Amino acid sequence: MIEPMHVAAVVVTYNRLPLLQQCLQALDAQTAALAAIWVIDNASTDGTEAAVRGMNLPNLIYRNTGRNLGGAGGFAYGVREAALAGYDALWLMDDDTIPEPEALEKLLQADHELQRSYGWLSSRALAPDGTDQPMNRQRKSPYTDLENYEGSTIPSVMASFVSLFLPVAVIREYGLPIAEFFIWSDDWEYTRRISRELPCYVAPNSRVVHAMQNPGTVNIATDAPSRWSRYHYFYRNDVVLYRREGIRGWLWLLAKDLWHTLQVLRDTRGQRFARIATIWKGFWEGVRFFPKISYLP
Repeated sequence: MIEPMHVAAVVVTYNRLPLLQQCLQALDAQTAALAAIWVIDNASTDGTEAAVRGMNLPNLIYRNTGRNLGGAGGFAYGVREAALAGYDALWLMDDDTIPEPEALEKLLQADHELQRSYGWLSSRALAPDGTDQPMNRQRKSPYTDLENYEGSTIPSVMASFVSLFLPVAVIREYGLPIAEFFIWSDDWEYTRRISRELPCYVAPNSRVVHAMQNPGTVNIATDAPSRWSRYHYFYRNDVVLYRREGIRGWLWLLAKDLWHTLQVLRDTRGQRFARIATIWKGFWEGVRFFPKISYLP
């Protein structure tokens, strides 16, 4: 008989208090009880700490990182601290994730069905209008998204940190997310690091709403101009992720970056050459980028 799991949620936040409050309220309303809710605050300046403490959640643990570590650094920090606190599993999510009331219960049902023989589980992420959130569609291969969400569990190799469930034993074996990534591809890299050796699954009956401010796929040719300056992280970090896939991974990288370059050339919003430079400078920086993986003590 499989023993019940003591699960802690880990939520990384930065200056998105209204969404964070919705997330925490949804976690507090889960039909399966959480042992704790960890809020990892990347030094928000919008009154997050006082507001979160004012919610009086009985199992809340608040940690301020002291500076903005980015999503990657926040998750690396939070996973480490929560994993060392003695839980059986962690449930990771961004601050704009709003789990349905049975989201955790359905993950635990999948855990039981799989007899705890997996690396990680991922929920189905929806947009606020009920359609699937394209940025969070899991991958059946490093290059191909899942076509549908039919079945109680679906094999997958890559998933986002929007509702990722993993046993602490897996964290101890495979290490922490790469904090140096800062933003983007940290979740793909981490989940692929694990799925290269362990079977991993989507639990589609576990559902969350991802109320992201900038929906859509990550692409400097189509994203909002206010976000263009941060894209060097994406093109750099993807090199670390895909070069582990060998020749096919390198071909995928080159094809993607060439396609994004062509899309930028056809975009009428300006700064074409600056955006193209971001793509290829990020690529070449990634070729020389070898971040170390940290492990629990």
